[in-house]
Amino acid sequence: MAAKRNRPLIGIFWMLTTGIFFVAVTALVKTMGDRIPPVEAAFLRYVLGLAFLIPMLAQVRRTKLTRRLWTLSATRGAAHSGGVCLWFFAMTQIPIADVTAMNYLAPVYVTVLAAIFLGERLAARRIAAVVVALIGAMVILRPGIREVDPGHIAMLFCAVIFAVGYLLAKILADEVPAAVVVFMLSIFVPLFLTPFAIASWITPTWEELGLLFLVACFATAGHYTMTLAFAAAPVSVTQPVTFLQLVWATLLGAVVFAEPVDIWVIFGGGMILAAVSFITWREAVLKRQPVTPASPATKL
Repeated sequence: MAAKRNRPLIGIFWMLTTGIFFVAVTALVKTMGDRIPPVEAAFLRYVLGLAFLIPMLAQVRRTKLTRRLWTLSATRGAAHSGGVCLWFFAMTQIPIADVTAMNYLAPVYVTVLAAIFLGERLAARRIAAVVVALIGAMVILRPGIREVDPGHIAMLFCAVIFAVGYLLAKILADEVPAAVVVFMLSIFVPLFLTPFAIASWITPTWEELGLLFLVACFATAGHYTMTLAFAAAPVSVTQPVTFLQLVWATLLGAVVFAEPVDIWVIFGGGMILAAVSFITWREAVLKRQPVTPASPATKL
């Protein structure tokens, strides 16, 4: 294992690739627009991604599916369903850079929730990092100076929900293989979203279905390359690289979607990511079990 985690350049390369994949996801969703309701878009993203579950079937069959596993997986699926819908809604309301920057808050919330529910020790330095991250969020939102869009509010709640989902995934991953955790999430999310998607159903065009299938492909590829990055180098090495996602998202929004470049969003997002990177680095220095996830780990 030590040899696997001693290749920082390889880890950085895979995290760069991960960033490109997740920025591609945001670009595709932005391209699709708001004709399809967010809950339906989220539903279709997971239904179209069911094909990726086929290689996991053998491992799922070998796993004893206890009542606890079903309960935790269902709870995570319900939470993640809400988070994905909020994310799709935010993408239609605010610039790509804002969505990317505010998604950095999810790992910060994980740290706080882990202290509350898992008994993790929240030392003074970690508390200071959390405060810096929250100040970064205020820099992005600037309430009272600019209008806070419903999309920003959606992302605040989205980050909390994704943090809850990550903690549940961490508990599950300690008990069953990772493939089973992913499989259960991919089954429960469309199940929970089905009645809401039907209630607001708008028949998608073939182009919209194609875009959502590409979203599923890039999201799956992003999580895979992120796993390769973690296998090659510590999270404390690869975490800062995720800041480039904000740079790429800002450039994409400006060049392709004519979104104005907001330097305060970049600055606030940098503050949040710096706080997350510091917490991750402290976990590595103290050689404690990692709790704070890399930013991409809390995406859809």
